[in-house]
Amino acid sequence: MTALYSLWHECSSSATIRYMELSSQLIKGEVKDDSETLEKYSRDASLFKIRPRVVVFPKDTEDIERLVSFIKGHEGLSLTVRAGGSGMTGGSLSESIIVDVNRHLNKLREIGEKYASVQPGMWYRDFEREVAKRDLLLPSFPASKEICTVGGMVANNSGGERSLVFGKTEKYIEELKVVLDDGHEYTFGPLNKKELSEKLELQTREGEVYRGIYNIVEENYDILWEAKPKVSKNSAGYYLWNVWNRTTFDLTQLFVGSQGTLGIITDIRFRLIRPKKHERLLIIFLRDIKPLAQIVREVLRFKPETFESYDKSTMMMALRYLPDFIKLLKANIIALAWQFLPEIKMFVTGGMPSMILLAEFTGDSEEEATLKAEQAQTALKKFSIKTRVASSDKEEHKYVTIRRESYNLLRNHISDKRTAPFIDDIVVRPDDLPEFLPRLYDILDDYKKYMIVTVAGHVGDGNFHIIPLMDLRKEESRRIIPELIEKVNRLVLEFKGSLTGEHNDCLLYTS
Repeated sequence: MTALYSLWHECSSSATIRYMELSSQLIKGEVKDDSETLEKYSRDASLFKIRPRVVVFPKDTEDIERLVSFIKGHEGLSLTVRAGGSGMTGGSLSESIIVDVNRHLNKLREIGEKYASVQPGMWYRDFEREVAKRDLLLPSFPASKEICTVGGMVANNSGGERSLVFGKTEKYIEELKVVLDDGHEYTFGPLNKKELSEKLELQTREGEVYRGIYNIVEENYDILWEAKPKVSKNSAGYYLWNVWNRTTFDLTQLFVGSQGTLGIITDIRFRLIRPKKHERLLIIFLRDIKPLAQIVREVLRFKPETFESYDKSTMMMALRYLPDFIKLLKANIIALAWQFLPEIKMFVTGGMPSMILLAEFTGDSEEEATLKAEQAQTALKKFSIKTRVASSDKEEHKYVTIRRESYNLLRNHISDKRTAPFIDDIVVRPDDLPEFLPRLYDILDDYKKYMIVTVAGHVGDGNFHIIPLMDLRKEESRRIIPELIEKVNRLVLEFKGSLTGEHNDCLLYTS
């Protein structure tokens, strides 16, 4: 491409100043400012629409270094990294320059015995498939694993259904290569005290960064540890409390979850696990959520690998659109309809449970996984609730697919509404759920004429996803969003929870 692209910026003085010119001589990758490209990059999976001025597609690290060096000293100009664009809080949107790393920086560099080095733009689905050939897994994948990249997972500190046992992405970063604001790439990883001392002595930008962050975390050590959210997971803010434990100093813990605001990640070395080969699902039907906290505690004693939940509305949607659901499962319609008879009976008789819990137990053998599920089921008998250990992989797949896909089915069937993720990632302690959830539903019920809502999530760690479907063309629908955000957030904070457990904050919680 030989065309010259000019980026213009409207200053506060209303004078139009030309900020920069990008040409094919600056970087090896592509530079675009056509209407189709800018429109595409003006949206991600969030509520927001922000039109960039230019989109660049760097070919390699050198291109990124040149871009950073080029904008240095130009006030008001910024680089915003984008990969999959699946984030729900607007982290990949900008009025300035979008840097797309998905097109070219998408290579798997190396797979070792229990690690892999990869560029940030690689799709997680492709990464998962490649490492699975070595019987390895990065277990912090989110529900959007089919449409997210590994770089986005680091930028958001993603988590998902397996985070109950394995934790979030922050636990699996061994090393990051990052281009800092001076236009140079640096390698970051955990350092012992001797290695830290050597970094602190460097008379370079790297040394400045180490000295600056060390002074902050050491001088405020007790304050930071006290400020650390007392919840199972948190994606809000910068994780300063994770950088320094007075034994190990690790700046990767500052970059993870920072959404590209501190530097541009060019390479990631992940620690991987070897997953168990067998699983068995325990399904728990709750008519009343009052004993939920005790039930969660009881099930957790048997160490499920995942512990998910969805509400009555989610189940009813699956039944309402059963033909499409059967297509999703790629199952024989008669056989699957037979499988759904218990749920259809509950639906017809009005006996639909308020909440369905799915606890997955794993083992090195099918017998081990089944035994764990049956032991947990036996322990729940004292609650006089209906439970079931799935008898086959097909039955497990049915319930898990309801959890993962019912919302998409609903969205596809209601053409006048779109997803509106603005209260989508709340976290409270599981012990507080019996008191918290009824109050949450009371708030949501006040707005049901404006939206359709289902509630699903990771009940084992108290993380719930609420993504309303709304007609955002209507002014009254848009008007209630700030009001509803305020009410739900106040409730979450009353229970000392986190506003975002997995999706990060970015524009949604700073706007």
